[in-house]
Amino acid sequence: MHTRERILKAAAEMIAEDATTTLSVRAVAARAGISTGSLRFHFPTQRALQDEVLTRIYQHFIPDDPIRDSSRAARDRLVDCLRQVLAAAGVGDEARKSWGAAYQTFIAPEPSDKARDAYLAHERASAGRVEYWLGVLADEGALPREGFARKVHFLITVVNGLSVQRAMPSGESVLHAETETLYTAVDAVLGAGSD
Repeated sequence: MHTRERILKAAAEMIAEDATTTLSVRAVAARAGISTGSLRFHFPTQRALQDEVLTRIYQHFIPDDPIRDSSRAARDRLVDCLRQVLAAAGVGDEARKSWGAAYQTFIAPEPSDKARDAYLAHERASAGRVEYWLGVLADEGALPREGFARKVHFLITVVNGLSVQRAMPSGESVLHAETETLYTAVDAVLGAGSD
């Protein structure tokens, strides 16, 4: 196995064992059985390593990820990706149960260290997924790479708000309002005008 692949395999194993792990250069190099200098040759920054590992994970687990369909407009692909996240939240009773469980676990009681760590791991995973999508679009030239953290936070906040809205009683079409909101958010992130 080539050194680059050994590095990626070691990093993926570390994440599989503990999703909250930080991929430090020393830890990954030790796991791969190589020097830190060799790791830095293949991945000059910790961020480059993390991005490549996430890309590989998403390509493996979500091979038909809509973000990769470059025959479609970037804004439509990003909206579809965000819709996938919302689909997992459910609608109506299912959404209420999900949010009720989240409230009982993370909000109502004083969170334990274990609950806090679990929430932060979930938050990092969500941010990583959105960063991955934005990275694909940046590689295509659809948006600049700077300001990713702010854009990721914004999109996650929008999706969280929409998932709460799905749990609330509503007299209007949730799908229509949700679609408008997603396109407004995506247009703000991509810097496009709204239509």
